[in-house]
Amino acid sequence: MFRKVLIANRGEIALRVQRACKELGIATVAVHSTADTDAMHVRLADESVCIGPPAAAESYLNIPAIVAACEITGADAVHPGYGFLSENARFAEILEAHGIAFIGPTAEQIRTMGDKIEAKRTAAALGLPVVPGSAGEIRSEEELKRIAAEVGYPVLIKASAGGGGRGMTVAQGPDDVVQAAARARAEAKAAFGNDAVYLERYLATPRHIEIQVLGDGRGDAVALGERDCSLQRRHQKVWEEARSPALNESQRTEIYETVAKAMREMKYRGAGTIEFLYEDGEFFFIEMNTRLQVEHPVTEMITGLDLVHAQLRVASGGSLGVKQEDIHFNGHAIECRINAEHPRTFVPSPGVITHYHPPGGLGVRVDSAVYQGYRIPPYYDSLIGKLIVHGNNRVECLMRLRRALGEFVVDGVESTLPLFCDLIDHPDIANGAYDIHWLESYLAKGSGG
Repeated sequence: MFRKVLIANRGEIALRVQRACKELGIATVAVHSTADTDAMHVRLADESVCIGPPAAAESYLNIPAIVAACEITGADAVHPGYGFLSENARFAEILEAHGIAFIGPTAEQIRTMGDKIEAKRTAAALGLPVVPGSAGEIRSEEELKRIAAEVGYPVLIKASAGGGGRGMTVAQGPDDVVQAAARARAEAKAAFGNDAVYLERYLATPRHIEIQVLGDGRGDAVALGERDCSLQRRHQKVWEEARSPALNESQRTEIYETVAKAMREMKYRGAGTIEFLYEDGEFFFIEMNTRLQVEHPVTEMITGLDLVHAQLRVASGGSLGVKQEDIHFNGHAIECRINAEHPRTFVPSPGVITHYHPPGGLGVRVDSAVYQGYRIPPYYDSLIGKLIVHGNNRVECLMRLRRALGEFVVDGVESTLPLFCDLIDHPDIANGAYDIHWLESYLAKGSGG
């Protein structure tokens, strides 16, 4: 096992990784910008190193500064958390070149699954079901029109290097497909410096279902159940639950076996997530995230497994510590992302938290790094914390979530708490009857918050 782990991140995920390390007797190093000097992950680490000014490009994305912090402190491994450098293949290569372990997949796996076109090609070769569409990048108007006609309208045009909904447009028919592709290319070029796009069939009312996986890098892998992440705004997840109210046991068994087999063939290392769109009983691969997900706690709540412990064990050369037949799912879990944002406009609301009281009690978990008097900086994401609840079944889970939301107090900044208080009372939420477009439609009607 590692002796000292540097955590190349901030906020609640940095604190989450710290806790796992301390439970395993591993010393921790926090890195931070000048804006995060008083952050909780800095306060609780064994050592801390300031790596630059507030701008992420000059601090949390500053690879030379992070490598230097490893050298100064003697850290023998880096955990990247999520976001920032967590899916940066070059970062993983540089660490390995300096004899520092990267707690995550290999650089090759990150690079393969980070390119949407290559990821789709790889997924198909591994036997994962994919959305019908182009085999690779669309290179001409003639090819665009031909493939769109073959797939059938409407079609979705997506950036190869995209993420978070950027570089993604829908064409309803042959009259607007060329213009839609041009918009996608322009947005992709501006956001990612890469204007490559590909085309897929547009699914009208899908759910977003993702499968948590864990591999040892030597050919053993397991699937740790699914999460339903369909409640989204502008392709950003807001509410996640495990397991999905839309699936039955035979569907689950089949997709778990398919995904685990693919990860074994890939010899995937560490924790990862295979994301699908699900419609009319069919799964369609959309991407793989080669890192820990924001919503990983709901999987931990229903399996009893600590995914960060597992990441650390595998990265240090150990086994998975669990077989597929040993994994049992207990009850239901839901996570709400509480952000410092207006609950209807979602405009960020940085500032000082004047009062803070997280809920507690049986089956309630709050992953957060804020405290009363903490100033939420304007430079990073606006996450206050994640409220995760667990119940013996979905009905009990929803009742517990309602109670926990009623206890949660965040004053001094706007928060999305009122949105969740509204959602919990909506019959569609109670019945699990929603798709990836549901929340935006709900908000457009003026019902949110």
